[in-house]
Amino acid sequence: MWQIFIRTYAPYITFPFALVIGFVGYNFENLVRGGKQQPYRNKSILEEREERKLEAIEEKDPTEVDKLKEKKFVPPSVLDKNQPGWKGL
Repeated sequence: MWQIFIRTYAPYITFPFALVIGFVGYNFENLVRGGKQQPYRNKSILEEREERKLEAIEEKDPTEVDKLKEKKFVPPSVLDKNQPGWKGL
């Protein structure tokens, strides 16, 4: 009989204890840190990523491009496996 009671009312019994423990832990952590909060970002992660991409583009010389005959921009195909000079992935 106790097992049915515990299984049925376990969330109602444990939830207040979890709230109290969480509240105490949160305040204890703030007390240990000295009330300092984590600094927020001035820029979003996407803005920082875009800035890094722009810096990489600015560092690269736009006049140096690959020749079309070399076809470095085309990924190797499995169908070219039997061709001489094929390098696997």
